[in-house]
Amino acid sequence: MTAAHDAANTAQPNASFTIAIYLVITGLSAACGLIIEIVAGRMIAPYLGMSLYTWTAVIAVVLAGFSVGHWIGGWLAEKPSGQARRAVVVSLALAGVSAALSLVLLRTLSGPVISLGFPAVPTILLLTSLLFFLPSFFVGIPSPVLTKLAIDEAPARMGTLLGAFYAIGALGSIAGTLAAGFLFISYFGSIRTVLTVALLYAAMAAILFVLDRRLEKQSLLSKQMVIPLVAIMLLAGGVLLWGRGVSAFVENCTKESAYYCIRVIDISRDVGLPARTMVLDHLGHGTNLRDRPGIFLTPYVEAQDALVGIRFKDRPQLSAFFIGGGAYTLPRAWLTRWPEAKVTVSEIDPSVTKLAHESFWLPDDPRLKVRHQDARLALASEPEHSFDVIVGDAFHDIAVPQHLVTREFFELIASRLKDDGVYVMNVVDSGAQPKLTLSIRRTLQSVFPTVELWQPFGQGGRQTFVFLAAKSPTPKKTLYSRVDPESSWHRMTQDEIAKLAKTAEPLLLTDDFAPVDRLIGVE
Repeated sequence: MTAAHDAANTAQPNASFTIAIYLVITGLSAACGLIIEIVAGRMIAPYLGMSLYTWTAVIAVVLAGFSVGHWIGGWLAEKPSGQARRAVVVSLALAGVSAALSLVLLRTLSGPVISLGFPAVPTILLLTSLLFFLPSFFVGIPSPVLTKLAIDEAPARMGTLLGAFYAIGALGSIAGTLAAGFLFISYFGSIRTVLTVALLYAAMAAILFVLDRRLEKQSLLSKQMVIPLVAIMLLAGGVLLWGRGVSAFVENCTKESAYYCIRVIDISRDVGLPARTMVLDHLGHGTNLRDRPGIFLTPYVEAQDALVGIRFKDRPQLSAFFIGGGAYTLPRAWLTRWPEAKVTVSEIDPSVTKLAHESFWLPDDPRLKVRHQDARLALASEPEHSFDVIVGDAFHDIAVPQHLVTREFFELIASRLKDDGVYVMNVVDSGAQPKLTLSIRRTLQSVFPTVELWQPFGQGGRQTFVFLAAKSPTPKKTLYSRVDPESSWHRMTQDEIAKLAKTAEPLLLTDDFAPVDRLIGVE
């Protein structure tokens, strides 16, 4: 009898081993929670875009889930140790199930939620709450419970253990953030990353379950655990079947890069010619016709091309710098039109350039130089007075990055243009209260003698404006489309701009203050 009792004591894990298990699970669960937070922004980008508002909503919802989970975990920590430990097993298993469920709900609920017609902020908050509150809630439970269980194992080391658990939670969060940003999204993609995290949650739950059975000296399939295990397995199976039914575990990106969900959409049937559109997250960033590079299906691209053509069409040579590549629609066209063209493109995402070559008929041309870095850094390294044309077409969601609309950046642009050079850029804004557009105009006027604002006829609500900044005005006041006879652009008059300015006071944008997201609004 004594020998059997000693054998049982030998089989039971010692306190140091048990505490080590608790520490590892606490750190790894914190890492997984932050991986889901980072991936969440990428998951909803194809549906809602990736902006200040989406990231704000994701962070707020995830922190809310953590907070409620920690509070429930603190309450569970007061329960008997075995009961508290098994509650953590269940919470980790449910964290895995709810992480996988977020992929299913994304495909199932995004359309109905967006179609409710709420303003942007409530829509973003509602969808992110439905998708990511539960995974964050369940992963918030283990930390306080496991910390309390560790202190019960070694009460004399309470202070040291508290510090250790706080530290491992923080280190896990850091590791998860770095892993998501630099490893998982770029190499696994969002869907496989979420499924990997779900499997890690399941593995942690299994390890803690086995530990609990040893500490309680009970068999793995005791009566009190059969029902919870079967229920979780049935729930997980239901999520997997539902997910397969809605293709939730199939990548919907042609390529998911470190920056975008990139999709190549074939529109040949709609156009009647071989044609493709590049979609970055949820917005089109260029449409190319295979055999007609000089025909533009995107109105603002056609307007920019026309403004440049008016000034430089009779020249054999054109030097141009593009802020943003996208489908490389204009660079491809200008290389075809100007035999001696020299085109430099600053495109931050190498995957965008690769797909432009593979799917959008961008040629390998010695006259084309591509720089995969931030446009401001790339332009600053170019010699002064190098370019006839600089084109601004870089966006995060529908907003121009704020460091690309400031007076300091426009001064850099002016220094890189030749004496008769022009800067053209497009801006998406409200047609009735274009606060951002008017602020960019005011900022451009602080640098350039001539600033023109071109507006499409017949557009309401959100619309795309085109700026031209130079030393001299454009000789035309109206641009007519070659593609759509009913489409045209007109140069806004001072009276038209003054009328808009009464409803939207313009700001001078600087590196110190350029509130692009607030100015563009969230209609």
